[in-house]
Amino acid sequence: MTYDDTGAGGGTALLLVHGHPFDRTMWRPQQDAAPGHRVVTPDLRGYGATQVVPGVTPLSTFAHDLAGLLDHLGERRAVLCGLSMGGQIVLEFHRLFPERVAGLVLADTFAQGETDQGRKERNERADRLLREGMSGYAHEVLDSMVAPATVVNLPDVAGHVLGMMLAAPPEGAAAALRGRAERPDYTAMLPAVAVPTLVVVGRDDVFTPVADAEFLHRRIPGARLAVVEGAGHLPNLERPAAFNDALAGLLAAVAQSAGTPRM
Repeated sequence: MTYDDTGAGGGTALLLVHGHPFDRTMWRPQQDAAPGHRVVTPDLRGYGATQVVPGVTPLSTFAHDLAGLLDHLGERRAVLCGLSMGGQIVLEFHRLFPERVAGLVLADTFAQGETDQGRKERNERADRLLREGMSGYAHEVLDSMVAPATVVNLPDVAGHVLGMMLAAPPEGAAAALRGRAERPDYTAMLPAVAVPTLVVVGRDDVFTPVADAEFLHRRIPGARLAVVEGAGHLPNLERPAAFNDALAGLLAAVAQSAGTPRM
């Protein structure tokens, strides 16, 4: 597993979990946005520079990989921040290892289980990626991954997003899609979340709209909701200042809940 390990200080470690079909570089605007905290940013199994394992990669496998990374780094607990698929991995991590979670950031994601139609579509998309590669898919979804205005006004951001998608290994992306097609429903778990939680979503997200974020917000006790204006599915890249402000508030809440001084 390839990862970046930046920052230092007495604050709780922050583990940033990317979405599909991206890699750890999607978190560049956040790597220096948590002073006083160790920030760990991995490439997930099958993505970026981490080993590709074809077949099916369930969310539980990703979660165990992250637990193993924290073990390797000597970190017992961490704040977990996941976007889209990364948010579902974070929920699975919480299901498996709740004692290791100091705080949650659920960005542009949803908790409900897969539908029969969704399962069919994910498996068909996996078949297509293996057959055709990433290019056609990446160009088709770019205007949905980020807000259309981002493509026009922030071409460097749109180019970064497109580049990550084009570079994703088709075998790894397909394995993750097949795993997500079998994901469980986390809805019943949400009221038991007992750590500071931030739910954040881009106002113009078409994949996981604001209603999905409100669903999480209503069910997680004490959760905060941040709707980022002018952003689509990737508000951390499209509007990093707003995303980082919300993240800083969550980290402060984690420090307060742990009785540690605010950094």
